[in-house]
Parts: sequence; structure tokens; C-alpha cells
Amino acid sequence: MHSSDQPESTAEMFGLLLRHFRERAGLSQEQLGKRIGYSKSQVAMVERGARPPKGAFVQQADEVLGAQGALIVAAPKPPKKRSPLPGWFTGFAEEERGAHARHEYETHVMPGLLQTEAYARAVFASAHPTYDDDEIEEKVAARLARQTLLGRRPLPDISFVLELSTLTRPIGSRRILKAQLHHLAEVARLRHVRIQLMSPDREDHAGLNGPFVLLETAERKQLAYIEGQGGSFFITEQPDLGDLFGRYSVLRAQAYTPERTLETIEKMAEEL
Repeated sequence: MHSSDQPESTAEMFGLLLRHFRERAGLSQEQLGKRIGYSKSQVAMVERGARPPKGAFVQQADEVLGAQGALIVAAPKPPKKRSPLPGWFTGFAEEERGAHARHEYETHVMPGLLQTEAYARAVFASAHPTYDDDEIEEKVAARLARQTLLGRRPLPDISFVLELSTLTRPIGSRRILKAQLHHLAEVARLRHVRIQLMSPDREDHAGLNGPFVLLETAERKQLAYIEGQGGSFFITEQPDLGDLFGRYSVLRAQAYTPERTLETIEKMAEEL
């Protein structure tokens, strides 16, 4: 306890109350631990406020010590689960869920909506600063959940223009890339999805300013989303918004047809 003998956190306050009921019941930390299925050290850490009680600790301790619900009421509340999506991405994800149409130009990595689980995991494992394992799994799950847009009813209008490098960079491994290409081909066969590859031999190119995403919301409102290093922003005003929609139209005209793109994807997958 601190020199003032006043608890500074909910965890410390709960620890004091737990100790009070334990001593009133005439139990040692070890004896209480055995009765509720926890070790002596775990009980000691909870009493010191060094760690919050987890699992069934509170419920069982309250019953064993005859606290009549006092421990349950005083128990520290678990922190709200943090969204695996970055804060600056949340607004876009909300608009994306109900979008009437979504169009994306990407230059260096497979778009999230098209990624397999293994590919997505490899992408997050490559991040810097490094994510811990739990964070990676949370982010992978969130990315896969966004892919429900592909099969949502009513069907949205979805298209992608991809640079060839997104299909050749072996993120994770060649095996992961091969599976990713097979998955990409499956998505490309969906009637409401059009995927086009940009020819690497073009001498003029409308997308040299980098990747972007275009959305048409359920209310038919248009907006653009641009993501950069550590942040992103929406474009909702003219003339910039119209310029991006016009640029995407040029990109689609410059790219391979969806049919040629599918043939190319299938050939690349076979050759890996």
C-alpha cells in the first residue's frame, strides 16, 4: 500500500475489501486460493491491487467468504475492448458496411477485402512497430469480418484496379501467395465484382499519385478515402472528389479487361 494508506485504484480498493473478508473468515491466502481454484500468489497479487481478478475469481471468492455480493459490486470493471481497427479507419469502415458501391486502386499490397486469412496475418506480422500475437489475431479477425461486404445483400457494386506488384510480392511466403492468387481468381468470378490489372508496360498512367478508395453510400452520397503513413483522410468536396472519380475511370480504361485479368491471375497461380 502507498505511504498514505489510501488506495489509488479500483483494483487496490477491491484488494483491501478482499483481504478484509478473507481475514474475517479466518483463511490464509493459500487456503482461500485452494477453495476458489487459484494459487496463493494470485490471491496475494489481487489483494495488493497488482492485478485485477480474472475469470470466476470474484464470484467464487464472494461465495466462499460470505461477502453477500459486496465483492461482486466492488470488483474492477474490465476495460472496454479496444477496436482492432485504427481510430482513423473506424469512420470509413462504418460507411463501407452499407455502401452501394466501392472502388479501389491499390499499388503495393493486396487490398484488405481480397486477402486470405494467411495473407492478412502475414501483412500484420510485417508491421512496424511490431504487434503482439493477440493484436495480430484481432486485426485479422476484423479484416475478415469486413469481407462480408462481398456477399452482402443487396449486392454492392465492387471493383478494383491493381498494380501487378500486388500479385507478385510473396508476402508471408510463396505458398501463401499462391493460395492468395487462387482466392483472388474466385472473387474475380463473382458477377458483381470486377478486378482489373494495370499493364506494367504503360507509358502513361493516371494513378501515379498513389492508391485510393471510392465509396458510394447507401444514400448515394459519394466520398473518397486516402490512407497514408499512420493516418488517412476523407475527401467529400468538389472539385477534388470529382477528380478522383474521373481518375478512377481513366485507370479502368487503361487497365486490362476483367477477362484478361482473370486469365493472368490463373496463369500466375499455376506458375508459383
